[in-house]
Amino acid sequence: MKNNFRLKLHKYLFALFMLLAASLVQAQQNAKVAVASEDQLIKAVGEPAQLDIRVAGENSIRVTLKPISYKDNFPFNPGVAERNYPSPVISLRKGSEVINKQVGKLQVQVRFNPLAVLVKNAKGEKIQEIIFEQDGNMSFQLNEAVLGMGEGGPKPEAGVNWRNLPIEFDRRGRLHKMQPRWQSDAYGSRNPAAVLIGTEGWGIFVATPWVQVDLQNKNKGVFIPWKPTGKENIPQTQTNQGLNQGKGLPPIDKIIPGLYDFFVFDAHDPSKFMKDFSVVTGPAAMPPKWSLGYMQSHRTLDDDTKMLGIVDSFRAKKIPLDAVIYLGTGFTPKGWNKKQPSFEFNPEVFKHDPKTVIETIHASNTKFVVHMVPWDRDKLTTLHGSIPAKADEILDASHIQNYWQEHVSLINTGVDAFWPDEGDWFNLFERIKRHELYYKGHLSTQPNIRPWSLHRNGFPGVAQWGGWVWSGDTESSWKTLEGQVAVGINYSLSIAPFWGSDIGGFYANAEKTGELYARWYQFGAFCASFRSHGRTWMTALPWGWGLNDMGPREQNNSNTAPADEKRNILQSEMNNQTIEPITKKYTELHYQLMPYTYTLAWEARNTGLPLMRALWLHYPNDPLVKNMGSEYLWGRDMLIAPVFEKGATTREVYLPKGDWYDWWTNTKQTGGQTIKREVDLSTMPIYVRAGAIIPFDPIRQYTAEVVNEPTTLKVYPGADGQFTLYEDDGISQDYLKGKATWTHITWNDKAKKLTIELGAPKGATSQIPDRTFKVQLLPEGTIKTVHFTGKRMEVNW
Repeated sequence: MKNNFRLKLHKYLFALFMLLAASLVQAQQNAKVAVASEDQLIKAVGEPAQLDIRVAGENSIRVTLKPISYKDNFPFNPGVAERNYPSPVISLRKGSEVINKQVGKLQVQVRFNPLAVLVKNAKGEKIQEIIFEQDGNMSFQLNEAVLGMGEGGPKPEAGVNWRNLPIEFDRRGRLHKMQPRWQSDAYGSRNPAAVLIGTEGWGIFVATPWVQVDLQNKNKGVFIPWKPTGKENIPQTQTNQGLNQGKGLPPIDKIIPGLYDFFVFDAHDPSKFMKDFSVVTGPAAMPPKWSLGYMQSHRTLDDDTKMLGIVDSFRAKKIPLDAVIYLGTGFTPKGWNKKQPSFEFNPEVFKHDPKTVIETIHASNTKFVVHMVPWDRDKLTTLHGSIPAKADEILDASHIQNYWQEHVSLINTGVDAFWPDEGDWFNLFERIKRHELYYKGHLSTQPNIRPWSLHRNGFPGVAQWGGWVWSGDTESSWKTLEGQVAVGINYSLSIAPFWGSDIGGFYANAEKTGELYARWYQFGAFCASFRSHGRTWMTALPWGWGLNDMGPREQNNSNTAPADEKRNILQSEMNNQTIEPITKKYTELHYQLMPYTYTLAWEARNTGLPLMRALWLHYPNDPLVKNMGSEYLWGRDMLIAPVFEKGATTREVYLPKGDWYDWWTNTKQTGGQTIKREVDLSTMPIYVRAGAIIPFDPIRQYTAEVVNEPTTLKVYPGADGQFTLYEDDGISQDYLKGKATWTHITWNDKAKKLTIELGAPKGATSQIPDRTFKVQLLPEGTIKTVHFTGKRMEVNW
């Protein structure tokens, strides 16, 4: 009996002990969880913070890490288009467990200690992993080539000759200080943007804060928030702008410590990245069609008779022309206006009434564009405001509506567009505001006329304001020409679709020869901004190298340049009669391809794809193109290989997979290989993809010229293909109302059949055409003529 009692007692005590032990363990675990939860408060620079993740586009997300004290959903940045964003799918202030959620089409994982965001697509393919480091930096994974990051390249170290440095296309390998600046080397002006495109399939756009980008580590990139030094508040004028170390950066009062606002894009299909990037930064405004034609820039002006004479020379020589651009006085000894900044015509140049002179130029079907610089900080403080002004805005001299009013008299006199130069002392927000000024301002004066302006300063977001950018004042050199190819591709990937350079280079020197000009001109014919400009400006005329003399030698904006070969063109290069036929040939080609190019402008607005495209955009799985910045695609179907070696007789060209046709000979080449194309000075290699349909016009002398011959549809067999030809009036805002014609053309290679039908995008209705096409099947060149009235039709071979 006693033994049974003792046995039961032992079992009871043991059970009680185990219960107490379990309770103690549970209490300890609960305590650990409580401690862990307390330790896993999300923080930004040591302060409690909130992490929000929401849908940004079809294949992108927006990630915001902000101090709890910051009450807005997002920080303001004019580089991000204003639109409504959905509520966050993930919103956290603390946590310890791994969180997995679907955000739109993407799979997002959030981990703690350290805080990290892993993003995958619907296929489970890794896009990117972002880690918020304790020091306030933000790191990401790095493997293959990184493209984008705005315009320009590295500034050489003191004593280093930039001509000896390799061209930077892949952005890896250095710390990018991201300092906007004027620069006169192979890259031109620097317009950085933290828009990184990893060729293995990811994109990141850090909208806030302004960051430096460290890509020195082979496998890890780091965003480093910019910290003001205190020197940024130095009063800025045109004379002391070099003192301001923060010029071009965001306003200091907008910097919130610990605040991150960025976008992550799935770029496994690069076209989807470009579409979402355009949604985030604002779709590109359609340019006036004339802006895609050739523009001739002028510097030192003798008088208005000389101005008219140059336009007459274009028409007499039958070299197509759409616009003339005139530099301002002070930037040249004698320009269109009184000394810059001025809105008054220069009486030393205009011997006749300016309005009459401009009307005469208009009568020659040529637009009149003038160069302007902003008032310095003595008059303009911070560009601000809207057009039209909102009720609570202060209408001072720096309000863009008031500032625009100074331009109105020029518009009324007949000026068609503006070249707003300089502004390097403006902060980032003002730079974008200036694009808005010239877009909305012009529309406020001429409501149904598309604005156009050309700037040296650009950033994501300018496309929605019709922003065009050129690469600034570059040196004339073969190295510069090579560098401009890479600059244009990266700019087009990460800022906006419309870009160009000064054909021939700005700073004339002994390297500037007729040969260099001809090669640069060929490249310029396949840039959105097709414009010659530079010092010793007579050599920037298409026929300038055939003259006996190079014209005014400019040095420091005077006509007293020393006869130093290192700074001046060699007189022995003149009387070169071989250059004018080449420039005429490529100008004519540019205009004949205008139906194709103008459609690319519409594609830029509709799809986000730029005119000038990295080969990677259409061949993302080809490892050989991921770091290729020496050639590019002009749209989907044309491959351009600029020649940038002096005295070149051959040019190596890489052709991606598929068949390609030599534009000049129609010879078919097999892709997936590098070929050696023989070249003479009149030949720049151009190849067309098998399956392409290229609309090709008769030669026009200006884009709006009515011609009697029909458009030819050049068909390149060997693969199925399609092309949607876009047409509108080329000048009005009616395209926003859907007033356009979309002609969808498909080629069935097996059936040897071309189908033509209306093909308006969803939500739009094509205007009914009544036109004739010539359909040319290459390489044989067989032509069939068809009449298209909007009804689906087939052309068979």
